[in-house]
Amino acid sequence: MTISEDSSHAGMLAQSVGDFVKRGADLPRVRALPQTHADFDAAQWRQLAELGWLGILVPESCCGLGLGLAEAAIVAEGLGRALTPEPYTAVAVLAARVLEQSAGPLRDELLTGLASGERVPVLAWQEQADDFGGLQVATTATPFEGGYRVSGEKQFVIGAGAADGYLVTANAADGLQLLWVPRSAAGCTTGRQPLADGRSYGTLTLKDVVVPREQVLASADAARAALNRALDHAAVTASAELVGIMKRANEMSLDYMKTRVQFGKPIGSFQALQHRAVDLYIQQELADAVLRDVIRQLDGAPDEQTRALAASRAKSRCADAALAVTRAAIQFHGAIGFTEDCDVGLYVKRAMTVSAWLGNGRNHRARYARLSAKVLRKEAA
Repeated sequence: MTISEDSSHAGMLAQSVGDFVKRGADLPRVRALPQTHADFDAAQWRQLAELGWLGILVPESCCGLGLGLAEAAIVAEGLGRALTPEPYTAVAVLAARVLEQSAGPLRDELLTGLASGERVPVLAWQEQADDFGGLQVATTATPFEGGYRVSGEKQFVIGAGAADGYLVTANAADGLQLLWVPRSAAGCTTGRQPLADGRSYGTLTLKDVVVPREQVLASADAARAALNRALDHAAVTASAELVGIMKRANEMSLDYMKTRVQFGKPIGSFQALQHRAVDLYIQQELADAVLRDVIRQLDGAPDEQTRALAASRAKSRCADAALAVTRAAIQFHGAIGFTEDCDVGLYVKRAMTVSAWLGNGRNHRARYARLSAKVLRKEAA
C-alpha cells in the first residue's frame, strides 16, 4: 500500500513514480558509484524536474505545484525502491522547506530555479555528528557595512556534489542567520567524503566569505523556525525513502525464497523462514502505517512540539525497521547475499546511510522522550 492512496491525485502520482522507477532503475550505476563518484546525473535530475516532482513543495507563485508532504513522500518512497542516488529529499524537501519560510527576492529566484531543476540549493547546517538538530553552531557571521563575513565548517552536507550554492546557518550578534553562499564564492571550498552506499557527503569550509545583505534569507527566530520545520519534514520524507527500501528488500527476499531449492523443495516452504518473513513483514507494515499517520499530522500544520514528536516517531520506527528488514534479507539469501554481486547488499548499505541521516532511531527515541517529558511537566504545572 502506498502513502496517501485516499486521494485521486496521490494515486496517480504513485502510479507515475512506479512507472518511472521501472523504466529508470539503474542498479549498475548504483553499484559503480564508489569508483565513479557519479552520485548525481544531470539528465536524471532534469527528468525529475520535468515531471514536476522537484516542485511538489514549492509554492505555485514560484512555479511549483504547492502540494504537501504526502506527495513528496510518495516520490521519496518510489525513488528509495530504485536506490536513486540523486539528492531528492536534501533539495526538494529540506532546502525547499527552508526557502519557503525565508524572505526577499532571492528566495523566489532560488525556489523557481529549484522547481525547474536549474538551481540546486543545499542546506549546510550540521557541524557535529551527534547534532542532527543544528543546535550547535560554531560558524560565525561577523557584520560589516554591506553584510556579513562568514567563517566556519559544515559537515555531512548531502547533495554537496551537485550544489550550485548553500543555505548556511551561522551565528551573529543578533542571533542565528540563514545565508545564501554560492559555491563559487571566494573563500568557499567543498570537500567530498564517501558514504557506505557509494554516494558522498560534502564538507563545506568557509574562510572569511563575504555575504551581502541581500543574500540573508532569514534571521533570529525566523531562521530557527524555518530550520526546525525543514529538518522535521525532511526526516519524515527520509522515512518514506526507508519504507521504499525495505519494501523492495522484502520483495527480493520473498522472490528468492520461492526459487531457491534445498532438500528438494523451495526454502520458502520451511516454517522457520516463513515465521521470520512474517515478523519482518509486520515491521514493514507498522512502519508504513506510522509514516502515513505522521504525514497526515504534519500536513495539518500542527504546532512545533507536536510536529517534532511526530517526526521523531516516524524516523525512529522506519530507521529501525529498514535496518532489520534489509539485514535479514542478506540472511534469507544465504551465502550469495554476502557477495558483492548480490543486489540486496545495495539495499542494506542505503538503509544504513538514510537511517543515520537526520538522526538515527536512537537519536529520535531520545528526542521523543525529552519532548514527551516536557509536555508532562507542563501539564502537571
